[in-house]
Amino acid sequence: MSLPVSTPFDLTSRSIAYFSMEIALSPSLPTYSGGLGMLAGDTLRSAADTGAPMVAVSLVHRRGYFRQHLDAVGQQTESDVPWSPETTLPGAGKVITLQMQGRELLLRAWRFDVVGVTGHIIPVFLLDADVEGNDPWDRHLTDHLYGGDTYYRLCQETILGLGGIAILNALGCRPEVHHMNEGHAALLAIGLLEEHLQGAPLRDASEADIQAVRQQCVFTTHTPVPAGHDQFGLDQMYQVLGHDRATAIDRTGCLHNGLMNMTYIALRFSRYVNGVAMQHGKVSQDMFPSYPIHAITNGVHAATWLSQPFQQLLDTEVPAWRTDNQYFRSVYGIPAATIAATHRKGKLRLFAEVQNRTDQRFDPNVLTLGFARRVATYKRASLLFHNPARLEAIAEKIGGLQILFAGKAHHADNAGKGLIRDVFSAAANLTSSALKIVYLENYDWELGALLTQGVDVWVNTPRRPYEASGTSGMKAALNGVPSLSILDGWWIEGCAENVTGWAIEDGETEAEEAASLYDKLENSIAPMYGNPAAWAAMQRHCTAINGSFFNTHRMLAQYFGNSYYPSVATPETIAASASTIAIQDAVLV
Repeated sequence: MSLPVSTPFDLTSRSIAYFSMEIALSPSLPTYSGGLGMLAGDTLRSAADTGAPMVAVSLVHRRGYFRQHLDAVGQQTESDVPWSPETTLPGAGKVITLQMQGRELLLRAWRFDVVGVTGHIIPVFLLDADVEGNDPWDRHLTDHLYGGDTYYRLCQETILGLGGIAILNALGCRPEVHHMNEGHAALLAIGLLEEHLQGAPLRDASEADIQAVRQQCVFTTHTPVPAGHDQFGLDQMYQVLGHDRATAIDRTGCLHNGLMNMTYIALRFSRYVNGVAMQHGKVSQDMFPSYPIHAITNGVHAATWLSQPFQQLLDTEVPAWRTDNQYFRSVYGIPAATIAATHRKGKLRLFAEVQNRTDQRFDPNVLTLGFARRVATYKRASLLFHNPARLEAIAEKIGGLQILFAGKAHHADNAGKGLIRDVFSAAANLTSSALKIVYLENYDWELGALLTQGVDVWVNTPRRPYEASGTSGMKAALNGVPSLSILDGWWIEGCAENVTGWAIEDGETEAEEAASLYDKLENSIAPMYGNPAAWAAMQRHCTAINGSFFNTHRMLAQYFGNSYYPSVATPETIAASASTIAIQDAVLV
């Protein structure tokens, strides 16, 4: 079998470099863990569709994130997901040397081409430390996504930032803009500062030198959860980065509470910083009051997450949707009953997969809720079971209720693993035959697509204000699926009550919020579901209203107009970035 060969490619015209620790490139490549990687992949797919002059950098993650295994009581165990870039991807043709841990580290890169609908390519370079000549321990540094201890993580983030700058230089790519997708990539700023100083010691860097680097960098922060902002001890900083780099980080004000903080490095060296939803921008501004924080709300790549039946429908009825997602608004020209029938095809496909995986048979005529996401305590996977007796009573009253759960807890998150067991336990203790609950193993790209394309209602119950954005509900909306969610993250912008979904009202206690969830389910959702014409109208609202805004085509246009090149924004990018959907009474009757 012949190995892939890298075709010649001119990188000199690529003016924007996108750095992300994880990127979901293909269902067959385990180079992502969850929402951050999915967002990165969707961003690059939209960049390819719209002809953006971008290039991307990540790590190869030879052993992936992990495959989840669940036993009969919901106890999670993990196994590696090894893959071979040598037999899968072409090489970039360059090996660079990085000074790290007081020794030389050799790095090579593999190339994955994201190909857009018009044939435009976004090359993604995956850095790999498994190179002959490296220290045996170093050869495993690009094996596990979010694996190892803090020392291992700092080495990985050094490879991403400093190694990423070096590999682009070696390939002849000199971007004008470097986009840090979360703080993992912040050390690229130190690499740019070294480059700017042309061999002079970093300790000699002036404020003017720092400003020169700032003009090349933009930063997107994705989390209001403190644990999401990576920080490392000073001993590790000096050991991994060396005295000159570590001292420079200290002198430029990038330490926080006596620790090396990747977010503060990114903030210090970026000319534009944004959160990933309107509310998240405000929360981030409160967290980092010394820096101006903007907001660009996330989106999803429509062609990736729309079911095949919906894609076929839109190709016929709204053929321009693939290159201009604002045409989702034209879904109002399609009969609502057609939208409902198209969604039902996704529901049947999902239920066939559920039966194949679990031998459980779900009824396509019964209201079905979906709850699937990374399992963390603030996401409160078990809020649905706060009052199990009431949940059972609702299921009996409305003629049945089906709930599908999925989600992985990080391998070191024992509290998250406990939440999975709690869901299993709650489901096992229910006695009503009207309520059916299944937890699906190994939540990944393909299962996520099936769920968001097939359930009737997407449920999200985070503890405010810890949901930065969330994108799974956006994927559901594209497929005509309304959300029942806490008003946090994207849902503050996407919720039109009884039109695109329902808001779980804020409460002083979890009991109050659970009561609101039950009230909406019993008194608003179930009655509408029992009225096929009203439900079909809501499905069409979800696709037309939320689909035309919460997509990465719109999001990327805002990055170009507001972040990458704000002084040279074109009328087209301004129009695209200003395409907030106004809900007009005339179309909602």
